[in-house]
Amino acid sequence: MSESSTGNTVSGNAEREVVDLCRDLIRIDTSNYGDHSGPGERLAAEYVAEKLAEVGLEPQIFESHKGRASTVARIEGEDPSRPALLIHGHTDVVPANAADWTHDPFSGEIADGCVWGRGAVDMKDMDAMTLAVVRERMRTGRKPPRDIVLAFVADEEAGGTYGARYLVDNHPGLFEGVNEAISEVGGFSFTVNEKLRLYLVETAQKGMHWMKLTVDGTAGHGSMIHKDNAITELSEAVGRLGRHKFPVRVTKTLRHFLDELSDALGTELDPENMDETLAKLGGISKLIGASLQNTANPTQLGAGYKVNVIPGQATAHVDGRYLPGYEEEFLADLDQILGPNVKREDVHADKALETTFDGALVDAMQTALVAEDPIARAVPYMLSAGTDAKSFDDLGIRGFGFAPLKLPPELDFAGMFHGVDERVPVDGLQFGVRVLDRFIDNC
Repeated sequence: MSESSTGNTVSGNAEREVVDLCRDLIRIDTSNYGDHSGPGERLAAEYVAEKLAEVGLEPQIFESHKGRASTVARIEGEDPSRPALLIHGHTDVVPANAADWTHDPFSGEIADGCVWGRGAVDMKDMDAMTLAVVRERMRTGRKPPRDIVLAFVADEEAGGTYGARYLVDNHPGLFEGVNEAISEVGGFSFTVNEKLRLYLVETAQKGMHWMKLTVDGTAGHGSMIHKDNAITELSEAVGRLGRHKFPVRVTKTLRHFLDELSDALGTELDPENMDETLAKLGGISKLIGASLQNTANPTQLGAGYKVNVIPGQATAHVDGRYLPGYEEEFLADLDQILGPNVKREDVHADKALETTFDGALVDAMQTALVAEDPIARAVPYMLSAGTDAKSFDDLGIRGFGFAPLKLPPELDFAGMFHGVDERVPVDGLQFGVRVLDRFIDNC
């Protein structure tokens, strides 16, 4: 049992319940294949709604497409005249092949001090922490300082069209008065030494261009000489793109992070020469390394239907991500790399986000972290991917990634996202419950 900064107490009930909530959510298969072929999020939405209704809230379920459902509820605060806070999480997950896993990805098994399963860190852990804290506060009558809107949404893993984007476009009134939000991929720890642990809070995220590349050529017999082979042209372009190293660009967020990291490590850091520094960052090096520059990774290839037929067209898909303020440069670089014979079209595009690391909400994060971990220091960083914060930003909601987790130094946290054997430490979940409760006290 921990005492909060307001003198109230966080019941051990929430710390115990968060584990079962996380396991229950993992056992609900919400795999998102991007084409409605998955089971959908309806069962998860109903589960969340039931848990919220049990403690006196009035959740609403919104179904944007058959099975693609989101749950929204509002908690009345002590001062409803203040702008409200949004806590949002997604309930869908990327698919998983059970044969590749140590433990079944939809079993929610506890082993080696962790809850295992698809969604354990992305992001049914935060969904469970939010539910556990809210349920305990409602049971004990502890109102937050201001209204809180809870949103458990569908389809984040495929861009949010049937989740956050649907709610923002069709039900914006649900978020009336909201000016700030917290959600995933932030608030996790990186242990520098025995006297300092950094907690990375997401204040920026890259923009997105998921692209389809197409090359048209001349179809013909595979035994003939063809100088106009679509596969050859596309393969050469994809090879150039996949090997291209985009220039380092120092954004405001990266500069702030490097300054904090320089102070923590006691050395000056050169963003142009980060290989040695990244090697010291363990699992988070993947996240930080990708925030130094734009990226474009080929992910799919398609062409042909028979071995002796030269196809008239070849296609590829590319996951492109650009830094805030560098979209035009990114697209110009792409066209130069690909060349004039490659047609480029967006499959899904979304903006980059960046906010400053300041204000009362940031102070509340730091205060809550230090109360539970005396050597904690919150620092800003940029997420190389994107979240539903992009959709909510259209309503003027300033978003942060803050799903607090104290992690063992040896855990490859970044590797858990969309990876095999995804898992979250049980004590990390319980730490997150305590921090999140304290944070709400001061939000």
